[in-house]
Amino acid sequence: MEDIMTEIKVGIVGCGGRMGQALVGAVLDQEKTVLSGGTERHGSPYIGNIIRHPLTGVETSLAISDDAEKLFMVSDVVIDFTCPTATVLHAVYAAKYNTVHIAGTTGMTAEDEKALQEAAKSVPVVYASNFSLGVNLLFYLTQKAAQMLDEDFDIEILEMHHRHKVDAPSGTALSLGLQAAKGRGVDLNKVSDKARDGITGERKRGDIGFAVLRGGNVAGEHTVSFNANDERVELTHKAGDRAIFARGAVKAALWAVGKKPGLFDMFDVLGLPKD
Repeated sequence: MEDIMTEIKVGIVGCGGRMGQALVGAVLDQEKTVLSGGTERHGSPYIGNIIRHPLTGVETSLAISDDAEKLFMVSDVVIDFTCPTATVLHAVYAAKYNTVHIAGTTGMTAEDEKALQEAAKSVPVVYASNFSLGVNLLFYLTQKAAQMLDEDFDIEILEMHHRHKVDAPSGTALSLGLQAAKGRGVDLNKVSDKARDGITGERKRGDIGFAVLRGGNVAGEHTVSFNANDERVELTHKAGDRAIFARGAVKAALWAVGKKPGLFDMFDVLGLPKD
């Protein structure tokens, strides 16, 4: 399929917001993709607006609609950084119209994720908490460090995002926790410590702690800290602009077109080992 197609038609659900606009720019800037459309939720003030490049202001011939089903029908790939309720519905559309689904929605529950798993029986689905190439390298390094450093090293995960982010800890922070737990060979649900307030007692050996900061327009910063007596190892990623996530999502879209049905992540896209 990759050899035949010269332009891949990419649609964006939720194209009016900050992340959606970054995705519009990334699709328009990529020579192998063409924007097939963009949608927003019913009642959004963006409905009917002409889609423009977010930086240059150059207009396309497309207007923002509220018909997500039609977008899946006319697209080869749809990129979805929306909300769990919408993403569950979009997964149904992806399977119905044989459309590749790139899902970067955070805050998904295990029940929500079942919709993606079901769609992946029919089409390629790339689902990741973070599409930054650097962050996915951080995932890999976190797992390896946790595997090499025993419980003498307390693991703490610190993240900061802009004031508008609605979920905490971030999906990326939780994914870092999962990678650390995988490296240690433990269940994150049993060792996760997300709330500290008041007299909490001593830190429990082997726990993986989370700390959350919100403020300003920070695109995303994550640090995994391994703390032992008299030494500390820190792995950090700082995002300067949402464009890095958008470029990663477009990279995932290009990779997924022509693949057999299945549920993939950015480790698959980047060829990183999972063991």
